[in-house]
Amino acid sequence: MIEFDHLCKEYDGVYAVNDLTAVIPSGEIFGLLGPNGAGKSTTILMLIGLIEPTSGCCRIDGVEVASNPISVKQKIGYMPEDVGFYPGLTAEENLAYFARLFRMEPREYARRIPDLLSLVGLDGVTKNVSGYSKGMRQRLGIANALLNDPSVIILDEPTANLDPQGVADYRRIIAGVAGEGKTVFVSSHILSEVSRVCSSGGLLLKGRLIAQGRWEEMSRQFRATAEHGFTIAVETRDPMPQFSFDDLVSAEFSSDRRMATLHARSDISDSVIDDCNRANVRLHGIRQEGMSLEELFLAYYQAEV
Repeated sequence: MIEFDHLCKEYDGVYAVNDLTAVIPSGEIFGLLGPNGAGKSTTILMLIGLIEPTSGCCRIDGVEVASNPISVKQKIGYMPEDVGFYPGLTAEENLAYFARLFRMEPREYARRIPDLLSLVGLDGVTKNVSGYSKGMRQRLGIANALLNDPSVIILDEPTANLDPQGVADYRRIIAGVAGEGKTVFVSSHILSEVSRVCSSGGLLLKGRLIAQGRWEEMSRQFRATAEHGFTIAVETRDPMPQFSFDDLVSAEFSSDRRMATLHARSDISDSVIDDCNRANVRLHGIRQEGMSLEELFLAYYQAEV
């Protein structure tokens, strides 16, 4: 479990993170979204104990990070955006080195390392890391984040440099570890990927968490802010009546009024059907064309800016 309790970080009077409060339970895959400079990296650095907050706190499985940075590091696995390994060592030798830093027993990491390399698709690769592609280094970074069997996994831009197969493998791995009851925290600015792999998320803007929850909940919140979150295409066999609904923003009709495009704040399809029936207008087809999550995200972001 991860808890942020009114977490703040200030630099020279400017808040990089401002009053961040959230609870991410065990078994959850949470995606922290935001543009560059939103405060995502600062949040992660406080979460892993590399910098201290100005005020507030964050906790890992109930343990306050700033007060107990060493014990917290035993509970977490972390993959930074730019993963780094010793180039003159193999993947197995790199993982063995980090396992000793975690004070893992040799028998334990000798058993675990081959399993992890197989999990990320690097089993059988014997060359030194200096000969790895960026994608291979990213795969090794995922293995390293799982090395100490952590209860919380923190990933910063985890799909950067991965090819399509690597992305598919990453999704499978993350779903698997969450299924074991581990908490997964993903930081990214790529909404399409985060919304696909994460069960919930939050939108960070100028250090403030301006939206959080399940994707369905945030979509409703985004639509409420957008000028119109739904586009409804209507086609009839007879001229349509004039529609008047509270959530109708605008309506565009063809010259014979047998085709229309309606922009609305909510799904007004049922109301359109009812009005057509009352006016004895035969309906040929109706479909809702809601804004995509990316479009809603951008509209909400622009409204908040």
